[in-house]
Amino acid sequence: MSDLGKVDRAFFDRYVFSNLGADRDDVALGPTHGVDFGLLDVDGTAVAVATDPVSVLPDLGLARAGRFALDFVLADVAVSGLPPSHLAVSFTLPPEFEDEAFAELWTAMHEEAADLGVSIVTGHTARYAGCSFPWVGGATALAVGDPGDVIRPDGARVGDDVLVTKGPAVEATGLLTTLFPDQFDLPADTLREAQARLDEADCVRDAMTAAAAGGVHAMHDATECGLFGALNEVADGAGVHLDVSTDEIPVRPGVREACAFLDIDPWTATTGGTLVLAVDPDSTAAVVSALESEGTPVGVAGTVCEGTGVTVDGESVPHPEVDPSWAAYEELARRSESP
Repeated sequence: MSDLGKVDRAFFDRYVFSNLGADRDDVALGPTHGVDFGLLDVDGTAVAVATDPVSVLPDLGLARAGRFALDFVLADVAVSGLPPSHLAVSFTLPPEFEDEAFAELWTAMHEEAADLGVSIVTGHTARYAGCSFPWVGGATALAVGDPGDVIRPDGARVGDDVLVTKGPAVEATGLLTTLFPDQFDLPADTLREAQARLDEADCVRDAMTAAAAGGVHAMHDATECGLFGALNEVADGAGVHLDVSTDEIPVRPGVREACAFLDIDPWTATTGGTLVLAVDPDSTAAVVSALESEGTPVGVAGTVCEGTGVTVDGESVPHPEVDPSWAAYEELARRSESP
């Protein structure tokens, strides 16, 4: 397992997958490496479930940080095709975090949840010694709906088109340039473009739009290990091969320049907000039109084929072993703290 970021598949298979508590008939989809959500069948009702850390970055401004944290948590159930509906959230806050600051953070989260139709049903809020930002808790999101509306993570079918929204390193670019602007030796216009990517690091509404358009067989949020990681996870989940061209994938302004400055590969850097979709070719035009009508760039990047693994621009691409964003974040933070 790597020192930073999510555990790899070998660690997951050895330590997690073999120890999952009781075996229950209502678990339709349990924990799987690289899969965003679990699935329950409760008397004929589908319940998608996902748990994530609550990551709050006060330097973004507390209202913006709250929306960012909430959207990150909800994304993993949104890709089930069911609209997120319920949330349980636990805050483990540092002692110095004041009441007024929490009120600003929580109000923004409440407003975003209300806009998305999500009800907060339970939680835990406390201050504890030893806790620090950005990791200040955890949350579990639910999406409740008709089993026939679920888009399974293992649903990619041979012959499907592969669609990619927004492109590589959206989250890494926006987050790092916003948190550490003084560390980037970039033209002012380029820096502003890179920072604007942070407002695109949200895929909840995109997932709901794509699902409503119809014909989506699989949908995955490209977070840690970026697009190359996400493509491999979609392929592995369904036991298929993805053949993809980067020429057809949108690349947002400022991404290439920021990643080049950091000397990181944008295709393996975290890119929350970017979706990988496997879509019935008869529905591709409708999905593309629906996303573009909401202002979301999307490209028809490739095809689902028989076989295994991922080919990008004619070359075999394995799942990245590590996401370079974590090391870049640590180095930028170290430089910012140096006198």
